[in-house]
Amino acid sequence: MSSDPWGRVDETGTVYVRTADGEQVVGSWQAGSPEEALAYFERKYEGLVVEIGLLERRVRTTDLSTKDAQTAIGHIREQVDAHHAVGDLQALRVRLDKLVESVEARREERRVQKAKQSDEARHAKEALVVEAEELAASEQWRSAGERLRALVDTWKGLPRLDRKSDDELWHRFSHARSAFSKRRKAHFASLDAQREEARRTKERLVSEAEALSGSTDWGPTAARYRDLMADWKAAGRAQREHEDDLWNRFRGAQDVFFAARSSLFAERDAEQSENLKLKEGLAEEAEKLVPVGDLKSARAAFRSINERWEAVGHVPRDARPRVEGRMQAVERALQESEETEWRRTNPEARARAEGLTGQLQAAVDKLRGQADTARAQGNNAKADKLERELEGRQSLLDQALKGLQEFGG
Repeated sequence: MSSDPWGRVDETGTVYVRTADGEQVVGSWQAGSPEEALAYFERKYEGLVVEIGLLERRVRTTDLSTKDAQTAIGHIREQVDAHHAVGDLQALRVRLDKLVESVEARREERRVQKAKQSDEARHAKEALVVEAEELAASEQWRSAGERLRALVDTWKGLPRLDRKSDDELWHRFSHARSAFSKRRKAHFASLDAQREEARRTKERLVSEAEALSGSTDWGPTAARYRDLMADWKAAGRAQREHEDDLWNRFRGAQDVFFAARSSLFAERDAEQSENLKLKEGLAEEAEKLVPVGDLKSARAAFRSINERWEAVGHVPRDARPRVEGRMQAVERALQESEETEWRRTNPEARARAEGLTGQLQAAVDKLRGQADTARAQGNNAKADKLERELEGRQSLLDQALKGLQEFGG
């Protein structure tokens, strides 16, 4: 019979292992010596030790699932409980129990971690949903669309929640995206319609502008072009592929008209500038007639100057008041000279002036005598009244005498 601290072989070849519950039969050995039998079953024990060590390492260093770990532990435990090895089986059971605890701890850790990740994923997805719902009302079509696409990519990178929660949040998220897409599609459809209407309007404006480009009705046509430009701006933009071509045609038609008008006006301005020089010379010639000496010859000279003035064409609008004012000043001086001469040589006017002067002189003398009499009689009130009346008559008399002097008398 052969034995070691953990097992023995009896005379019949039966191998035993010692446990806390007493000896347990390991197996029967008939192929060799008892020592070989013990060595064989000791090697089986070492194999269990190695297998447990490998499993401990896998649990500690890999992401071995709880289910797979429990299956592996159960398989080894079955071998230990079957007593098919010689060694400290209780030590193996202790290690297996600790391994179970480690697996359970890892399972709980994973559960907590998964719950934390799930909670974080829920909050992240809820935040995505809220942002998507806010973007659904945006009219920043390009930036909002790009942001919604980025949110989808972010969503795909997040872990799934439980089916009910995940489906509810996805439904809200998807609905927000659909609402934005529907609004954007409607906006651009409306924009396309507006641009098409703008194109048709601008086609009509271009046709009219081109029809007017050869007009020589300068004022009304220029005013109409201003109206057409206002209508053009109010029409809005047409499609990009039409807008530039329409604008080039519209602007080109205006350029033809305004270039022709500018050319004509340039010629007209040159002619009027020359006319201004002629009229300034005539005005200077007329101004030499003042002060008037010989009225008859001055009037004849002015008529000659005026005839030449009328023969000259238009002058620039801004210079007209100034140059015409010079001629009018000379004409007024001639008229004043005529009026003065007429008053001086008119017998009837002189007689009327002399009669009026005589009447006023008699009235002044009479009032002065009445005032002196009233004052001498002590009637000061009456004297004051008469003197006030006397002042008025005296003023009229002074004016009449001045007028009479113009007749040379």
